[in-house]
Amino acid sequence: MNLDTFILDHEPLIRLGFFVGVFALVATWEVLAPRRALTVSKGQRWAANLGLVALNTALVRLVLPLTAVGLAAFASQNGWGLLNHFAVPTWLAVPMAVIAMDLAIWLQHVMVHAVPALWRLHRVHHADLDYDLTTGARFHPVEIFLSMGLKFAVIVVLGPPVMAVVIFEVLLNATAMFNHGNVRLPAALDRALRWVVVTPDMHRVHHSVEDDESNSNFGFNLPWWDRLFGTYRAQPRAGHEAMIIGIHGHRDPQVVARLQGMLMLPLCGEDEGYAINRQRWTATRDELSVPDGSGT
Repeated sequence: MNLDTFILDHEPLIRLGFFVGVFALVATWEVLAPRRALTVSKGQRWAANLGLVALNTALVRLVLPLTAVGLAAFASQNGWGLLNHFAVPTWLAVPMAVIAMDLAIWLQHVMVHAVPALWRLHRVHHADLDYDLTTGARFHPVEIFLSMGLKFAVIVVLGPPVMAVVIFEVLLNATAMFNHGNVRLPAALDRALRWVVVTPDMHRVHHSVEDDESNSNFGFNLPWWDRLFGTYRAQPRAGHEAMIIGIHGHRDPQVVARLQGMLMLPLCGEDEGYAINRQRWTATRDELSVPDGSGT
């Protein structure tokens, strides 16, 4: 049995094992060293957020006949994609593919903030009134399917090795839980880590109720794209303990912290000006000159 066959046969267990392990680690960390006090019942939020995860998982398994890993294997067998066409060696193709797929996810994230119709879907993720590891998996089912469609297109065009897709999926899942964690890191460690991975303090800015802050720090895994494309913001104006999490106009916990409310949220209300091309907020130079308390 070669490595690709082993991965294909055991991919669900591999991903489940990493999910359970990282979830347990970050959940314990949140209890021992929380960054912020929670404002909504943790039981209520976790039931809704994890219920949405379970629903999305079931729908994807029922509707899609092929996983991303399975598609990568099919593309490899048929010579589809740039990396297969040019016969890039595995040792180089794997990191190239992981980095390229991460850029694609970053671009997708910017897109769902730029297109008002897509923002309506994505605001399910942002409407969480608190910020912890379950926030990282809180997405509307329609957005999940759109994301899967984009991922499949990238795999067909790129032709990544099976191993690269598994590594990417595991890393994306693990880092999403880590950087959405309500955890405290020493300032010096945060400064160092955010050059190689998106940290909780870095991504938390993205969940600010302020529209200009929510339209920054789009990365989930690699932090380089925000620095490269000018969307990096070191700190929230109000500081991490005082900043308000969520979005304007959707702050009723009986709606945004309930499964039914999250599923109906894209149909409720206006776009609130959060889409990048509809921002109302204009910062002065002085307001943007906030001391950087934990990193560059």
